[in-house]
Amino acid sequence: MNLDWLSLDSKAMRVLPALIVGFLAAAAITLAATPIVRRYARRFGMVDRPEARRVNTKAIARGGGVAILLGFVIVAFALLVANSVIGLHFVDRPQIIQRPQLLALLGGAVLAVGVGLLDDWFQLRARWQFIGQFVLAGVAVALGVAVTTTNDPFSANGTLVITGAFAVVATLIWIVGMINSMNFIDGLDGLSSGIALIAAVTLGVINLTADPVQPYVAMFCFVLAGALAGFLRWNFHPASIFAGTSGIMLVGYVLAVLSILGSAKIAVAALVLGVPIMDTFWIVIRRVASGRSPFAADRSHIHHRLLDLGLSHRGTVLLIYFVCVLLAVLSLVLSGRNQMYAFLGLVVLFGLVLLSIERLGGGARAIEESLDADSYPNGTDDGSVGSTPAGDSPA
Repeated sequence: MNLDWLSLDSKAMRVLPALIVGFLAAAAITLAATPIVRRYARRFGMVDRPEARRVNTKAIARGGGVAILLGFVIVAFALLVANSVIGLHFVDRPQIIQRPQLLALLGGAVLAVGVGLLDDWFQLRARWQFIGQFVLAGVAVALGVAVTTTNDPFSANGTLVITGAFAVVATLIWIVGMINSMNFIDGLDGLSSGIALIAAVTLGVINLTADPVQPYVAMFCFVLAGALAGFLRWNFHPASIFAGTSGIMLVGYVLAVLSILGSAKIAVAALVLGVPIMDTFWIVIRRVASGRSPFAADRSHIHHRLLDLGLSHRGTVLLIYFVCVLLAVLSLVLSGRNQMYAFLGLVVLFGLVLLSIERLGGGARAIEESLDADSYPNGTDDGSVGSTPAGDSPA
């Protein structure tokens, strides 16, 4: 069991004021920017309108990723300037993170929102979104972001070294997979943004306490967390704006890159984000086994299953938040190969939970009906407005 996260070394203590300021500043900027983004999204017709496949019962603005981006990039850039140019120097930049990697993180965040806005505006088919995700991941790889190690429960030292073409493939899969995991779980008000907030804080804590300590990466994690906290004020049920594909692309991409650059290995990040990753994994398997596109819309996600059991909209979201917090704590107290064991156990457990929920909700027939459905019901169990998957659309 790893209890190092209970204490901070001198480097981590020195950066704490910057982390607090960064979190609050990002939250304030996004909190103020979101209503402005919402107003312009409505003016330009960038909204989710009620239709057969949507959950919402009235037009809701999309494009919340723009507001999150403003909070994240403005504050992150300001902290970088204060640290290096002005000379406050509250955190050291590690050797493995140079200008290309910083460009991949911040410039890639801007590109992610730009690609996502195309879908928010034009409602692209899933195949075009998928191509955009691979282009985005390719840019990160070209700028030096690469998965080079991961936890390996079967090796002597518990670490698997990845090199060459395998590292490129692993990085592409990780970034695209992370974006789609956040995309698939984006089905209720505040769900994906709240999960991302929990993940960003957890990755930040891990980078402050793991060996080696990475307060530089932790700084970006807490800035992202602040931006998400400011947005969640407007996105929590009942939402007045959705993150949209722009927000999902941004959050999925940044979390993926931060987990690569920081102390948190891939298995750790996978455990922290276990709910959306496992939801995506089992949904894709079920859809493919049923002869459907992995991106076909249906009501077989874990949040839909919980709603069908009678939980309220907020109750479902808060329950999933609670599970994510438990997984976050688990990622902090476990170390080394135990994190990978926990993740593999989560795969099995999640499948069993889904099976149990399916049986409680009407068995295999009910699931097949949800898979065959072309549409979402107009509203949630409490008749209120819900959100819609940003890219879980017909291919």
